[in-house]
Amino acid sequence: MSGSLFLSAYPGYATTGGLDELRAREYGYLDDRGHVYLDYTGAGLPSRAQLAAHADRLREECFGNPHSDSPTSRASTSLVERTRAAVLSYFNASPAEYAVIFTPNATGACRLVAEAYPFGPGTDLVLTADNHNSVNGIREYAREHGAAVAYIPPDAAGLRVSSEAVRRVLGRGQGLFAFPAQSNFSGVQHPLAWVPLAQAYGYQVLLDAAAYVPANRLDLGAVHPDFVPVSWYKVFGYPTGVGCLLARWEALARLRRPWFSGGTIKVVSALGGWHVLAGDETAFEDGTLNFHAVPEVSVGMAWIEGIGMKVIHERVTCLTGWLLERLRGLRHSGGEPLVRVYGPWDTDGRGATVALNFLDPAGGVIDERVVARDAAARNISLRTGCFCNPGAGEGAFTIPGDALTGPDAGRDLSIEEYLPIIGLPTGGAVRVSLGLVSNLADVERFIDFAAETYLDRAPDHTGLVPRERC
Repeated sequence: MSGSLFLSAYPGYATTGGLDELRAREYGYLDDRGHVYLDYTGAGLPSRAQLAAHADRLREECFGNPHSDSPTSRASTSLVERTRAAVLSYFNASPAEYAVIFTPNATGACRLVAEAYPFGPGTDLVLTADNHNSVNGIREYAREHGAAVAYIPPDAAGLRVSSEAVRRVLGRGQGLFAFPAQSNFSGVQHPLAWVPLAQAYGYQVLLDAAAYVPANRLDLGAVHPDFVPVSWYKVFGYPTGVGCLLARWEALARLRRPWFSGGTIKVVSALGGWHVLAGDETAFEDGTLNFHAVPEVSVGMAWIEGIGMKVIHERVTCLTGWLLERLRGLRHSGGEPLVRVYGPWDTDGRGATVALNFLDPAGGVIDERVVARDAAARNISLRTGCFCNPGAGEGAFTIPGDALTGPDAGRDLSIEEYLPIIGLPTGGAVRVSLGLVSNLADVERFIDFAAETYLDRAPDHTGLVPRERC
């Protein structure tokens, strides 16, 4: 019955039926082992074809360190440069405007910008409070160089940041403005129109695209952020350990690297104490690239393009809408809601990431560790905690400002000691995220799990291990 209701409410899902065949053929390890995978914001999943392509290439060819001119070095260099060009094409970015710098992940891309950006008095850092910690960490470099740091908090309802608040803060100065295209906590998609807005105010823009690009097209021919960090394993699962920073050449020219390393220099003298950095993007690629893995990014991008981002987006949007409807309908026998969702309750301006807590019949929050344990027993993979996004969590849980700046703020305490200080009953939320080969059965199994485990029941809090981080 739920299947027919779903298709009636979301007829667009029928156009994505090819993904079911793809799941059976290329991602059969999910259903063969009874997995319900609901952590696509944490990592995508690799297809069997991707893994086979990697093995075939290494079995048939010989590749060496690209920092040379040998035949094996040239073979590696050729694949790396072809992948650079493919990344630009994937994002519709002009090679005259953008460079592609390979990094270990989006975090590495953020650090490249943070350590080399010319922060100082009068060159500020503005961030939305909804940001991954890899972006939040930029503030430490900014403060060290005397720059002012300003956060723009989200609204309590829906966890959106108002454009008026963005304009108000940006109007005070210039420097670097950083925000995510999609929140890794709530799934909220922030307006890409903020990019030209901030640039008109005199800011350069770091657009964190890590959570956005797995199910959305980012067209850098239409919007032109100065820096775009990406983690490729979030898009197509394999390889891990490879990300990139897309950077406008004019923005890259403003950066001043505080050090050099192997692979980054044109010429250097040990005794003379001087060096000249390479004149292209390799000045930012420290040491030897992961030259066996970088070419697999081309394979992954071709895989996604073969499927079609429009198809992927349609599927996850339909499933997210249905998931939210089903969660809203879960109520204890007394009418009390089972679920509290942090962020939008519809699919307007949001991605396929849903943060929530389960509530007992008295309205108390069920410890997220209980949910993690119970879900694992049903072979359901989801995420619990604060998801490396403290600002969104602080907004979701409406933690008062004085609790975050009081005498105990920043002390080296355990998470269990911090919770009563900031007035929280639990250490975080539950995150469910959908992706490339999610299907209706995954959503229904999660809903069944929630109803069967927590409706009209007191949760079992015994045997929980202490939290290590939040």
